[in-house]
Amino acid sequence: MKNTLLLLSALGWILVAAHPGQAADCCDIEQGFQRIWSGTDPIMGFAELAAYCGPVLWYSGDEPNLEGAKGKDIRMPTNFPFEDQPDAPVVYYRVRTLLRRGDLAGDAIYSPSDDRLKTQIDLSVLVGIDLDYFYYYPSEEGMGAHKHDVEATYFKIFVHHCEGCSEPHYALYVERTIAKAHGLQWYDNTLVTDKYTEFPMTILVEEGKHASCTDKNHDGVYTPTFDVNRRINDAWGVRDIMRGGGLYSGGFQAWMAKTRTPQYRVFPPLPADSPLRGPFTENGIYAPDNAVYQVRPFPRPEEVDTVAEPTLLHFIDDKGDENWPEVLDANDLRAVTRWMDEERFINSLSIAYRVEGLNHGGRDVTDGFSFAFPLLIVKNVADPVAGGWFVNRIYFKDKGLRDFAWNLLYTTSASRWVDGYFAVGWEWDEDDFGTTHTDGMTETGVKFRLNMSHTPLKFLSKLGTDFWGVRVGVKNKGVFNWNEIGYAIEVGAGVW
Repeated sequence: MKNTLLLLSALGWILVAAHPGQAADCCDIEQGFQRIWSGTDPIMGFAELAAYCGPVLWYSGDEPNLEGAKGKDIRMPTNFPFEDQPDAPVVYYRVRTLLRRGDLAGDAIYSPSDDRLKTQIDLSVLVGIDLDYFYYYPSEEGMGAHKHDVEATYFKIFVHHCEGCSEPHYALYVERTIAKAHGLQWYDNTLVTDKYTEFPMTILVEEGKHASCTDKNHDGVYTPTFDVNRRINDAWGVRDIMRGGGLYSGGFQAWMAKTRTPQYRVFPPLPADSPLRGPFTENGIYAPDNAVYQVRPFPRPEEVDTVAEPTLLHFIDDKGDENWPEVLDANDLRAVTRWMDEERFINSLSIAYRVEGLNHGGRDVTDGFSFAFPLLIVKNVADPVAGGWFVNRIYFKDKGLRDFAWNLLYTTSASRWVDGYFAVGWEWDEDDFGTTHTDGMTETGVKFRLNMSHTPLKFLSKLGTDFWGVRVGVKNKGVFNWNEIGYAIEVGAGVW
């Protein structure tokens, strides 16, 4: 329900932006969105857009790639090894999607050549932008450590129009920030902007492993439900302890992260007229004690030197369409819905082999197959209080899969290594004489799941899901009658 309301709210914002006669002063902060730029010239270059919207990166003082550097001496994140090395950190950008107004003629993109450093966009014909940032590190440490590491943060930006005044004005607002963690969407640290969100967005960088996490109030401490406010139980947070090689994929605990100190911040190259520079300017100097990174367009795969760095290609090649940006039309409701709803991955199906032992009908053990799927068939439902998930589960078992059951199943997360679950529902049990008995049932237990993409069994990820697991529970045939208690075991694929 919360995600649906969010989608409707954002859709309303898009309609207002697309029809400026209905809009108020574009320099006002409206509907919880915070202004990161406003002006009268709608023509803006890719690099200029990336500079205005760029995040602050905040490292642990023990980050191994810093090699002891702090303040202005920090040179992380750095350039890809096939590019020239500047005397500054480097952050890469990608303008992934442009959502175009359908009521105006004119080009959304102006590019005198294929050089993305010279490419410009026209904000007057746009209502939305997907802007992504990428960070390259020469290595990472901890479980599954490897050479080369590319991490990312995604920004969803609205373009606000005020064309009813003497001189048209435009403004940019960040609707949400998605800080990526270890390549799994379930682990995304997602922050939907509210009135307490401070910009430029601060991103906490996980020590050694470099997962990204939003820091809403720039305090250097990750606070679940505050710094991340979507899918909180599954969000990764920032876990500096991962550098030691342990597997900590349960719920986030405060002891997993170190408090950041100011000398380990790296600032974006905010232009001189940015409304965000003030708090970080002393005696007219912006970020006087910290390094400021450069922005560059994310490279194309053909730019990689596959001879010198043969393992680097897939870190670049798997980051999406190299022919960015994609241009969508705001008059196309399906395109707008697709642009807003990037969490379709949660509408997943889980399939498992099921064995249960109940002393009924003369048989001690039966087996079959179990299927779990979204509560609303095409959309999952989250618990608004505790952050868990409600899903449907059905299973078929016994001879010829003649018995059938439906459950409402609740689980506290979709991605933790271990968590509990509870199910309640009905069973339709056919005996050997063809008579069907209908009974209530309950089941409770624990589920162990593992992301196979970083294990020797990673080939299983090619079967449609990264997560495989085992569910072990205690089942009762009946709800208030506890006379037929047994066990249930499921082994299979999927988060549920």
